[in-house]
Amino acid sequence: MTSSLAMYQPYLDFIGTQEQHMMQLTHDWSAVNSGSYHPEGLAKMASLLSDNFSWLGGQEERIALPPLYKVMDSGKMAEIPLGEALRMRKRPEAPLQILLAGHMDTVFGKDDPFQVPRFRRSLEEFDAESGKENPSLSAKSLDKNGSETFKFLHGPGAADLKGGLVVMLKALETLEKSPWAENIGWEVLINPDEEIGSPGSAALFEQAAGRCHLGLLYEPSLPDGTLVSARKGSGNFTVLVRGKAAHAGREFEKGRNAVALLSEITVALHAVNGMLPGVTLNCARIRGGEALNAVPDTATLGFNVRMKTQEEQHWLKERIESILESFRDRDGFSVELHGGFTRPPKPRTEAMGQMQKMVASCGEMLGIPLAWQETGGCCDGNNLAAAGLPNIDTLGVRGGNIHSAQEYVLLDSLVERARLSALLLMRLASGDIAPPIR
Repeated sequence: MTSSLAMYQPYLDFIGTQEQHMMQLTHDWSAVNSGSYHPEGLAKMASLLSDNFSWLGGQEERIALPPLYKVMDSGKMAEIPLGEALRMRKRPEAPLQILLAGHMDTVFGKDDPFQVPRFRRSLEEFDAESGKENPSLSAKSLDKNGSETFKFLHGPGAADLKGGLVVMLKALETLEKSPWAENIGWEVLINPDEEIGSPGSAALFEQAAGRCHLGLLYEPSLPDGTLVSARKGSGNFTVLVRGKAAHAGREFEKGRNAVALLSEITVALHAVNGMLPGVTLNCARIRGGEALNAVPDTATLGFNVRMKTQEEQHWLKERIESILESFRDRDGFSVELHGGFTRPPKPRTEAMGQMQKMVASCGEMLGIPLAWQETGGCCDGNNLAAAGLPNIDTLGVRGGNIHSAQEYVLLDSLVERARLSALLLMRLASGDIAPPIR
């Protein structure tokens, strides 16, 4: 079955009438601090999402996640509570099941200075050097007469991923207004821990991968609209070194300096970079010691790794263990490794290629040229691909400077990307296009 845009146009036109609402929702959701380690803010965000998605008629669940166990600077393990995941399912008996996913958490903690979203007419209205407001250029409130003058929204998580959740919502609203909705079942999964590697929600994505035929994820695209194809895998680790405390003056020789040994380990781990093309090991955070006249007995190093293939992941694992083993024979010291690989590599597969063609064809119908590129970034699309579910994971807004105090959304992308997803959903539901073969 083939069809023209005309049969879908009346439903796509609805999205155009929603631009004001989409802008306001993105602003309001960005104003809620939902840092990964801020359970109260995540609970508030989950309630706002529930209020807006509930009318779609899906069966909603709030899912408690297991706590995260993390090595603290003191060397002790801490149990850190995570927020609840939000899952909604509709028509689970339909022959075609689609997963739509995104995250409600951001990298901005509750004490981060970047908290207030602002509509902007240009990027110059934002002090890119300090991330602070220029009082003479503070934005006016959004209203029907002035909204067209705003081109950007600066805000914490506005692009990653609050705007994407708005795009998802409006695409589903459009599907539900169409005559083809009954042919398709959907599952929405919004997790509270993506920015820290989805340690508590990974099992939920694996379950969804077993139920669904394809996945649509709403991470932001690049500012020019380019979507991501293949992704590197990632892992987060902590090295914990324990030595022996001693007075730095009276009994220095009795001490075992954990900071000094960890420094040697750090240099050895950093040397992994360049051994294999594209494999990186980023030593990112070192903590240890207190008083300057005391030999420190505890030190920690946090590091991140990136790789393109499973073979490279195995090589990294063996290399890291080999390096650490070479330091474990030091008298009076212990060396521990915590953490692991959280995101498997996401290579470009035949099913992925089929999905890219599906999305690209929808873009062509709407006059939106789409390009693709590989990236070193990771997301839940990595885990879904590893579980066998083909997915496109950058269907959210066009935006930039994510994870910084200059994060922004291009506001015209809200309607544009909602139309793209809505058309894809309706064409799948109508039988105009077929899902990829897994």
